[in-house]
Amino acid sequence: MIEFYPQIRHVHIGAVILSGSLFALRGAFALAGARWPHAAPVRYLSYTIDTTLLTAALMLVSILPGALFANGWLATKLVLVVVYVVLGVLAMKRGRTRAIRTGCYVAALLVFATIYGIARMHHPLGWLYPWLG
Repeated sequence: MIEFYPQIRHVHIGAVILSGSLFALRGAFALAGARWPHAAPVRYLSYTIDTTLLTAALMLVSILPGALFANGWLATKLVLVVVYVVLGVLAMKRGRTRAIRTGCYVAALLVFATIYGIARMHHPLGWLYPWLG
């Protein structure tokens, strides 16, 4: 399966971009009071993209050597993915007030950027690695 690594990686990266962009767009419009971000077709599109993202991620983990993950960057990224999902749920529908939803939305976007930085740098410090590493 290693021969398909480049294609799987490209699918994963594309799904990351689509997932993050759709969340940013849906969140901004939901906070502005629009109804379409909660419509079934948009939610199903989000589920489809996220399922593709998770499937590609699991495929990548299964084909890469374990030594690549020795410094803890993947574990850090996975913990932050859970934080991102929780913040996203609070931002989109579970936050009781508009202020809570807005704060969770901004925090989710920051966590997404941190996850992206960790993935790019392959280090738990992410974007901070060049300065603190």
